[in-house]
Amino acid sequence: MNNTLPAPLVTFVFAALLLARAAVQLWLLRRQARCVAQHRGAVPTAFAATIDLPAHQKAADYTLARVRLALLALPLEAAVLLGWTLFGGLQALNVALLEAIGPRPLLQPLALLLAFGAIGALLDVPVSLYQTFVLEQRFGFNRTTWRLWLVDTAKSALLALLLAAPLLALVLLFMQAAGGAWWLWVWALWMGFSLLMMVVWPMWIAPLFNRFAPLTDASLAARLTALMARAGLRASALLVVDGSRRSTHANAYFTGFGAARRVVLFDTLLAQLAPQEIEAVLAHEIGHWRRRHIARRVVALAAMSLAALAALGWLAGQNGFYAGLGTAPNLPASMGGAVPSSALALILMALAAPLAGFFLSPLLAAQSRRYEFEADAWAALHTSAQPLISALLKLYRDNASTLTPDALYARFYYSHPPAAERIAQLERLAQLTPALPPA
Repeated sequence: MNNTLPAPLVTFVFAALLLARAAVQLWLLRRQARCVAQHRGAVPTAFAATIDLPAHQKAADYTLARVRLALLALPLEAAVLLGWTLFGGLQALNVALLEAIGPRPLLQPLALLLAFGAIGALLDVPVSLYQTFVLEQRFGFNRTTWRLWLVDTAKSALLALLLAAPLLALVLLFMQAAGGAWWLWVWALWMGFSLLMMVVWPMWIAPLFNRFAPLTDASLAARLTALMARAGLRASALLVVDGSRRSTHANAYFTGFGAARRVVLFDTLLAQLAPQEIEAVLAHEIGHWRRRHIARRVVALAAMSLAALAALGWLAGQNGFYAGLGTAPNLPASMGGAVPSSALALILMALAAPLAGFFLSPLLAAQSRRYEFEADAWAALHTSAQPLISALLKLYRDNASTLTPDALYARFYYSHPPAAERIAQLERLAQLTPALPPA
């Protein structure tokens, strides 16, 4: 272990980032609440012909309720983070497992990682339950039953254990046996696992939670298949998922790649939209594929994870990294001296990295919004802008999406353009591109 990184500096930077993030989050949430509340009384002029006042007010009330929940979660999240780090929670858990298991180089760190994950999941339960059974229920979106929630939770926990335990064991082995370049091996392992899951998840895991069935509407299936053929896209299946079992929110997405690529439509989407609107929504999703957004996101994920692991490779060898965040990399002398600190390093990085990553949110959100604009443009060119406009308006209304977000809040958080900006661009495109004849 090296001592070139002073522990007080680590503590100061961590505390400063935590306070700065909380302050920015609080400021942005208050701006969002104020802006939405101020515009609750009238539908924006651009939407007055398509969205009525009760729907607009429901969206405002739904947004304000979510803001209040986020404001409540802010101090809870900060308390948990401080509890794990500067208040000694992680150190206490580590020592407890050392006393129970002993300084076993692989078993004890693995137990620490799994215990940390399990405790974190339990701490998230109250907010998750409130969001599902109170907030979503109040606005008519929730269809999840208690039985389904319990079954989903049990399946998720079992899958997490089956997938995470072997993966984390391999990570720990690399950290302990691969020398100073362990982080390169871990990065290769992580990227390989991520790509593998793009095949495994849609084919074998997602069906454990939802029912996927072929699209039975022959006319719509022919329309969508023709669109995919024009785009040069081959998919192994065109499926409908029973999203209505859990929520009334609607969606559509691509998943997988190669032989595992699937087009998935929520049954709620089919119930809400007309065939030409569904075609336009699918065209938007195809636009992401044609503009190589998925590949770009994979490359960006690879670059960011490589940078994070390289930083961890250096931090894991610094005593100040551990001491500054309320832990000790070694056993007390009474327990036998030094043991590998790989699990502590991983957990501390997982706790601290989001504080710095938070301030990259505007850049990532801006890139995501640009991708959405590009996908909209592709859809407008290869189908028509007008059906996509009408589809989005229905989805904004039925999903209670606010039409009047605060501009700075949207720039910081929104992965999709605000409704006014998105519809305005599509209307410009509708004037520039002729509508295709109906299929």
